[in-house]
Amino acid sequence: QLQLVESGGGLVQPGGSLRLSCAASGRTLDYYAISWFRQAPGKEREGPICISNSDGTSYYTDRVKGRFTISRDNAKNTIDLQMNSLQLEDTAVYYCAAGPDWKIVPSTPADEYNYWGQGTQVTVSS
Repeated sequence: QLQLVESGGGLVQPGGSLRLSCAASGRTLDYYAISWFRQAPGKEREGPICISNSDGTSYYTDRVKGRFTISRDNAKNTIDLQMNSLQLEDTAVYYCAAGPDWKIVPSTPADEYNYWGQGTQVTVSS
């Protein structure tokens, strides 16, 4: 069974950068589309904010397009999220999630994702 663990979160100033990693075990990520979600304090879960499909295609919501980049490292069996030009509104717990197929669309409900990581905190503050 696939297991996901996020890491790389922390405190960063506005305009700064962070690189998150979603490490997989149990199965290869080649079988799955991977999405990143986030949940800000007191807010509902937002997402997917970006998607990486197994065929190499990707998707970004307008809120992060041009600032965030999702990528795969097949050798390490990880999915990374490079976040640049971070803003206060980016403060949230970030989650990676897999499934339900090798390719998914942004409208896929969160409940249909089969596997979730525990989340990593990103705080953007001056």
